[in-house]
Amino acid sequence: MTFLRACALSDLQEDVPKRVDLNGVPVSVVRTDEGVFAINDICSHANVSLSEGEVEDCMIECWLHGSSFDLRTGKPSGLPATKPVAVYPVKIEGDDVLVSVNQES
Repeated sequence: MTFLRACALSDLQEDVPKRVDLNGVPVSVVRTDEGVFAINDICSHANVSLSEGEVEDCMIECWLHGSSFDLRTGKPSGLPATKPVAVYPVKIEGDDVLVSVNQES
């Protein structure tokens, strides 16, 4: 599994998504009281950026239609989204947030 530097941990505000591009993959990196999570930044219901939405209780809400996705699993909490979005492994090394977006295990 290959990890890429997404951002500095110190650049992340709690519950404020940060959009990054890792090898052409749009990723929303979010720091919560439960940890740091990386989720695909494109809503599975509409082609909009999840990082523009609100974060609460380890869920990120799509600003366009209100679907929320669990940052831990990518599963939607309700309509209109029915499909999950990808979540990615995260490692913290010093002040670096590293994310693996490759599909290999």
